[in-house]
Amino acid sequence: MTTALTVRSATKIFGAQVALDDVSIDVEPGEVRALVGQNGCGKSTLIKILAGFHIPEPGTAASIAGRDLDFGDPVASEAVGLRFVHQDLGLVANLDAVDNLALGQGYITNPTKTIRWRKERAAAREALAALGYDINVRVPVATLQMSERTAVAIARAMSDRGSPVTMLILDEPTANLPNAEAQRLYQLVRRVADSGVAVLFVSHHFDEVFEMADSVTVLRDGKHIVTRPVEGLTEDELIELVVGRKLEEHNKDSADAREHDEEVLVAKEIAGASVLGMDLTLHRGEVVGVAGITGSGRESVAGLIFGGMERGGVITVNGQELPENRPDISVDRGVALVPAERHANASLIDQTLRENITLVDPGRHMTMGILRRRPERADVRIWLDKLTVKPGGQTEYTMAQLSGGNQQKVIVARWLRQEPKVLILDEPTQGVDVGAKADIHRMVDEAAAQGTSVLVCSTDHEELVRVCDRVVIMRRGRVAEVLRGGEITVDNITAATIGRDAHDSTEPAA
Repeated sequence: MTTALTVRSATKIFGAQVALDDVSIDVEPGEVRALVGQNGCGKSTLIKILAGFHIPEPGTAASIAGRDLDFGDPVASEAVGLRFVHQDLGLVANLDAVDNLALGQGYITNPTKTIRWRKERAAAREALAALGYDINVRVPVATLQMSERTAVAIARAMSDRGSPVTMLILDEPTANLPNAEAQRLYQLVRRVADSGVAVLFVSHHFDEVFEMADSVTVLRDGKHIVTRPVEGLTEDELIELVVGRKLEEHNKDSADAREHDEEVLVAKEIAGASVLGMDLTLHRGEVVGVAGITGSGRESVAGLIFGGMERGGVITVNGQELPENRPDISVDRGVALVPAERHANASLIDQTLRENITLVDPGRHMTMGILRRRPERADVRIWLDKLTVKPGGQTEYTMAQLSGGNQQKVIVARWLRQEPKVLILDEPTQGVDVGAKADIHRMVDEAAAQGTSVLVCSTDHEELVRVCDRVVIMRRGRVAEVLRGGEITVDNITAATIGRDAHDSTEPAA
């Protein structure tokens, strides 16, 4: 059988940085291959070479089902049967599934060039049904569940564009999916593979590697470390392959034993966006998690408390009220927010790490209105080293030069430098590698130990188990349950978010 994908000696150099170093891989038809590694290991560079976005160094070769791939040409990638679904899906939110499926390939038309809508809708339903989805193809995709939107993107990628699909490449396919919706995606991927199409997916979530993949390729520092079957591999072994070392174990007993008496943040009857009514109290040095499926209200909690959204209710920090729509006052009163969408809402992507970190307090190193660059750089360098941002100590690198995990560390450093009373983290490790994830969790531990109250809104239930003293469960816009101490397990959080308890109180329970 002809190999679906063959890559030989893939190398890519950006200036002095070797992003990909002599990488060779093979993927068979119908095989589901996971591609894993820390941010900056070369995963994205390899995908972009296959997509025609980057031209690799001379000596690199690739073929799809025996046909040579011409580099630097997205049309050539599609012509040999490569299809891509990126993390942002590339859908137009206010268009329906029919229109989104037609993007890039056009509509079915009559001889008079008018669109044959009935045939288009039938074709859209058929394409989605082949993936196991029965979706209303006439509503805007923004109204669909995230797993359904992902299905639309995959259906579009799998559509006939003049060449048979040989390989489907998925970039972080479950990054924005709650666990229940991720399970549907696993089934979808298996259905694609059963049709004979090879699937290559990039992931930072090892549970989905073991759930979906037949085999796994590990990259580290631009090099191919190993490709091996998933069967017989343990999560600890995979982590060690990815990081190159064993991660330190966290002593959860010490976290559970902390006592929290001093109230720092008190929220009463908070309502706005998808939150219908919520009470919440954060104590000094306490880490509280917020969990819930998409639409439960969980995704709105961080913005409502920080003051970046219209809301009702009253929030105080150390007795001082936080008004709605005034994040500047929240910052002045010691509240910090690391938002979920770091590129859109937190990064100055073309500015330096120094400028990104000192953004909220540019006057700290000013004398008579003149910025003292040397002490500012020294200050920033301390934080880059403390948070192990790579490459180390490069204060004048731009954010665009860093991997996603290191960008997230810079944003966290921005706020930890302010010594906040309350630190709000919204999906803090979404799209970051296992090493950066461990570093960010360590920062949360250290901030709490120094007295900062931390609120973590996350769809990563293992993350909540790792860092939290309490976990607040949101359902239908309200607090439905609160887990404490030994009750905080992945299974308990998952069950609670989908409605385990029959008495589901309508009264806030936090």
